[in-house]
Amino acid sequence: QVQLVESGGGMVQTGGSLRLSCAASGSILRYNRVAWYRRAPGKERELVAAIQNSISTIYADAVKGRFTISRDNAKNTVYLQMNSLNAEDTAVYYCAVANMYGSTWFERYWGQGTQVTVSS
Repeated sequence: QVQLVESGGGMVQTGGSLRLSCAASGSILRYNRVAWYRRAPGKERELVAAIQNSISTIYADAVKGRFTISRDNAKNTVYLQMNSLNAEDTAVYYCAVANMYGSTWFERYWGQGTQVTVSS
């Protein structure tokens, strides 16, 4: 079992930056995907960014060019650098690890989430 703990959230003004961290209690190398999700008030949870198979990165259209996902395998930590934040980025952010079965990703473990609030 892997425990994921997010940190780095908080309140920031429009145009500001935050860096989220997701520290895993064990190795994340066995998981083919590490990802950040978010859930905004009144909205469905959405995939924000992911590193798949340690090679490719994907981003939601809303964050392309502003957010960057990275990982440090030695520290078992995944990061999300968020720049040029706006009010639409306000949400609880979660990290998760997943494996693919067939053609479907299955998230195995989730963190507890960290709140990001962007104020104007």
